[in-house]
Amino acid sequence: MRISRNARHTLFAPFLTVVSATLLLTGCGSGSDGSAGSGAAGVAAGSDAVPTTDVVSGIPKDGAAAALLPAGTGRLTVAVSVGGTPPSTTYLADGKTLTGQDVDLTKAVGKVLGIELSVEQASFEAILPALDSGKYDFGASNFGVTDERRRTIDFVTYINDGQGFAVRDDSKLSKVTDLRQLCGLNVATGAGTTFEATLEENKHVCTDAGKKAYSVQTYSEPGAIWSSLQQGRSDIVMSTINGLRYAVAHQSGVKFLNEYHRLDVGFAFKKGSKLAPAFQAAVNRLIADGTYDKILKKWGTTGSAITKSQISPPESKE
Repeated sequence: MRISRNARHTLFAPFLTVVSATLLLTGCGSGSDGSAGSGAAGVAAGSDAVPTTDVVSGIPKDGAAAALLPAGTGRLTVAVSVGGTPPSTTYLADGKTLTGQDVDLTKAVGKVLGIELSVEQASFEAILPALDSGKYDFGASNFGVTDERRRTIDFVTYINDGQGFAVRDDSKLSKVTDLRQLCGLNVATGAGTTFEATLEENKHVCTDAGKKAYSVQTYSEPGAIWSSLQQGRSDIVMSTINGLRYAVAHQSGVKFLNEYHRLDVGFAFKKGSKLAPAFQAAVNRLIADGTYDKILKKWGTTGSAITKSQISPPESKE
């Protein structure tokens, strides 16, 4: 998934910028659209340019949502992981300005609540453990809501994404509905993700069936995942649904297979955080006034839209 090893600090309002070298713009992101020829794939087919439409600067503060914040809250620190192509968090061509679906949604919530948001970059797998220590106030990096994570983390949902697969065009696989179809294969995925957890927890299905277990290959850089697939070191990639759709639309020789498991995605907080109700109200405000729809249309992820934000809902079984 989206990984950056170097933590940096900056400000989300009025613009989100980070001074650093430009990252390799290859990889996968977040979101989902189940309709063929639309969503991220449709956006990608039209242009390789990263969308730059401003959909958040004019958002007014909502007094009712802001009143739910703990007294004295004026600035919060948010952790993000960076890398890959949209809809995930990446850089514009200037190599400084961060953009992506999570960025827009985070900035929009900040506007609704009338607060400034300072951003720090961290590796994807490091963000959730750091919330408990108070290093960050929340995380915004396409975190899937799972029952395991809900034991120690609170979530405020803002989109419905999930797990999917992609392969090279010459693969004989057409659809993965059972992990036993992966037996004997090399499966590439992001380190510290729900994909890695799902694969590791279910390795036994192959040996239980008397077959050779699949090998889980984890990478901290999305570009490395796709290089592994393209060069034949991996047979298949497991990642976010819309991230895969976008990635395959931007490179030849690979194809999206199918959605495997849907998951709600949300802002992540320390368990018991008093920030969650305010963020939930802010997301619902954005849904009600149409801003939410504008953001998803910008990133081609309208198929992932939710109708109401929830706080730590049970893991989707879809």
